[in-house]
Amino acid sequence: MNLNDSYGPDAAGLICGYVFAPGERGRKVNAADAQAWLKTPTTDGSFVWLHFNIAHAACEKWLAQNLGLTDAFYETLREESRSTRIEYADDALIAVVNDVLFDFSLDAPDIATMWVSADTRMLVSVRTKPLRSIDQLRASVNNGETFRSTADLLVRLLRDQADVLVRIMREATQKTDVAEDSLLAGRLETKRANLGTLRRVLVRLQRLLAPEPAALFRLLNHPPVWMATQDVQELRESTEEFSTALNDMAGLLERIKLLQEEIAAMVNEQNNRSLFVLTIVTVLALPINIIAGLLGMNVGGIPLAKEDNGFWIIVGIVATFTVIAVWITFKRRRD
Repeated sequence: MNLNDSYGPDAAGLICGYVFAPGERGRKVNAADAQAWLKTPTTDGSFVWLHFNIAHAACEKWLAQNLGLTDAFYETLREESRSTRIEYADDALIAVVNDVLFDFSLDAPDIATMWVSADTRMLVSVRTKPLRSIDQLRASVNNGETFRSTADLLVRLLRDQADVLVRIMREATQKTDVAEDSLLAGRLETKRANLGTLRRVLVRLQRLLAPEPAALFRLLNHPPVWMATQDVQELRESTEEFSTALNDMAGLLERIKLLQEEIAAMVNEQNNRSLFVLTIVTVLALPINIIAGLLGMNVGGIPLAKEDNGFWIIVGIVATFTVIAVWITFKRRRD
């Protein structure tokens, strides 16, 4: 799929639009067609999905003039809080969905927000950057998948988001497994800083992608009257699937934390060994350095200067003191 063609908005900022009839595949529409369709009353349960690029200069103005979205939706657009949530306001579902970018990678992570408004006849989604879950949903619609309602389409969007999260988890788990295998083999091929970067990425994903439990709990217990029982049940199931993925992420974060601690302990142990070797070398060289320094002074009265065996006597003294120093060092280490 050509990304530039797929995500080229029209003059209203519309990226893609589909009209769904019960049991039929989505029919593509442009902004003018969608506007005309919304003005025509329908009783067959059909609905429209419109996906916009809110960064387009004319998008928000077109939305306000033609779609009649609730004030709560525009207030949500301007909120600084970007936490994932679904709320019921003014007879419409208002959702804030965080998702990874189309070209997301764990080495260069980036996350963007999408805002959704859904009622009985219309689901509107807006974003600033291309997102993976929306691209998957578009591909499913183009392949002929059918949806019975706007709520069913919203549930599918949340499930696609969960699928993206599962794939990210699989990639992160693979990197963690490689680091763990290296550690068990006694090799430090993975740096502690690399695990720290991976951990920070997962923490950010967990913080932004985890839905607010209070808002979701209220929605599931008091759903809109126009939302079918089956849609409520599927929303509950998709939420449970998403929670499972987030729980797995929490477990992976704990694994990474333990690996970081093990790597730090191994590095400290290697440093201690190196320091011990350096200490031994210093201790071995200490007696000979002291004695050589004393005997090398150009002053009178140096002992054994005229002794034929003076050299060997000094060597014996140095060796004796060296053995004593080594013995004291190893004895303290064993203690």
